[in-house]
Amino acid sequence: MSAVGAWSLVPPLLAIALAIVTRQAVLSLFLGVWSGGVISRFADSVDLAREAAGSLGLGGGAADAVGAVVGALVALLWGLVTAFDWLVQAILVDDGFHVEILLFTLLLGSAVAFVWRLGGAYAVRDWALQRLDTQRQVGIVAWVLGLLLFFDDYANTAIVGSSVKEVSDNLRVSREKLSYIVDSTAAPVATLGISSWVAFQLSLIGEGYAEAGVPEGERPAAFEVFLQSIPYNMYAILAIVMVAVIVLSGRDFGEMLDAEHRAWTSGLVNREDARPMQDVAGELGEPHADDPRLASFFVPIAVLVAVTLLGALWTGYAPGRSLFEMVVEASYASALIYGSFAMVVSGFVLAARYGIMDLGESVDTTIDGFGIMLTAVSILVLAWSIGVTISELETGTYVAELAVDAVDPALLPAVVMLVAAFIAFSTGTSWGTMGIVTPIALPVAWSLTGDHTMMAAMVGVVFSGAIFGDHASPISDTTVLSATFTGADLVDHVRTQLYYAATVAAVAVLLLLTWGFGYTASGGLPDVLADNLALLLLPVGVVLLVALVYGLSELDARRKGVEPVTVHAQQDRPAAGPDSDD
Repeated sequence: MSAVGAWSLVPPLLAIALAIVTRQAVLSLFLGVWSGGVISRFADSVDLAREAAGSLGLGGGAADAVGAVVGALVALLWGLVTAFDWLVQAILVDDGFHVEILLFTLLLGSAVAFVWRLGGAYAVRDWALQRLDTQRQVGIVAWVLGLLLFFDDYANTAIVGSSVKEVSDNLRVSREKLSYIVDSTAAPVATLGISSWVAFQLSLIGEGYAEAGVPEGERPAAFEVFLQSIPYNMYAILAIVMVAVIVLSGRDFGEMLDAEHRAWTSGLVNREDARPMQDVAGELGEPHADDPRLASFFVPIAVLVAVTLLGALWTGYAPGRSLFEMVVEASYASALIYGSFAMVVSGFVLAARYGIMDLGESVDTTIDGFGIMLTAVSILVLAWSIGVTISELETGTYVAELAVDAVDPALLPAVVMLVAAFIAFSTGTSWGTMGIVTPIALPVAWSLTGDHTMMAAMVGVVFSGAIFGDHASPISDTTVLSATFTGADLVDHVRTQLYYAATVAAVAVLLLLTWGFGYTASGGLPDVLADNLALLLLPVGVVLLVALVYGLSELDARRKGVEPVTVHAQQDRPAAGPDSDD
């Protein structure tokens, strides 16, 4: 249990609340980290101040009063020092993993700068406008790309966001809508295929069984448990379905409906006073190419994909390993660095090949590209620092142990999903949530049921909760990167996506409750139904999502006096320009 108890919840919740209310993500995150530093040092500061007051001859009551006031002031300063220590720690944790992500992000900024200055964005805009002429088509393209790039969520957001952004701008798809599509086909897809996510969870499954005291000879293989857990990962599956429903129906509700009407009627793909995580046109000016070529767009993207995939296989290679083992064991962060660097090199080559920029201008473009990612890098570091803060305060353990123990087996899957969601929302880390909750939930499930089916269900619902909390949180790295690579305002992305994420989560919880009560009553159910209840419930969830999208879009549109399907409002609107949000 956390040493500071419920106070450990203050830093993440303060940061999230301030970010949503003020829309100032950097300031809000820093204040959250600082508050954690103050909380961690408060008791020691008060004790030191009280001792100092006593040594000066003050009595017990006076010493206590002075200790409280002076201690609070000392805690503010000491907490600030601690906050900066945590900022440094956040960058250096996990054997340099975060450093790799920062380097990848900066290099990709340079690659994006090359694509822009070589005219690739204009060329692909003109090419796509001849082939994609509806918002539905560009949404489908983004959705399909998200499904295909299943191996890593970071690579998914980078490639899909960078590839589709210019096309979606010209068809007046709001940046909020594009970032939602990218975000909801990144981590959810990665949890269902062969990816770094699955590799991490496989290690946790073994740890959970060990914590539960199950002898090795009686444990199923970790990969077998993972396969059995897939139907219980209901949020991830239904989140992917939700994107398809939204894209194919053209319907929106909540703040996304407002964003889509703004983009369609005014051409502003971001709000007028938005702070995009990446503003390429504003930072880099007009392209240098007089005659833009498609190669300036497709060659760098192809290089990024090819080198990243080859790099992943190379980092996962070891003598005797199968292709599957190589994919699972790959270092995707390192592979992304190789891919983004190769993408920058391709920019140098294309600039020289077409005579668009000389060597000096190419070097300047590389450095300027770093600049367009500074906001994203700052927020990533601060979001990771919140993660260090809650780790030091043991927030996740406090919540998990408080909520999961002594739960009725029928309620356990839904409760574990909600607990995982709250921890991921508060901490901004899906992997951290999985690492906290899985070793707690699996022993609890085994002690309550002694059943491997419930163990598999726990694995699936931990995935679901972690991803839902991640989607709802402005301090999640995947949320930050989704907004970055689509050029959206981070808080606008979170506010608009939250309506959809909450809808999917509500359906998932309802299905898990149904499964839980069906599981406890399985003695009265036919074996086929009892064994496949989770799979049978998924189509029910799809039907519920479709009904909710249509119902909520109609109600919200009627309340706002607009059309629920945005493009029906103004069929004759021309396409927006690539800098329409500037």
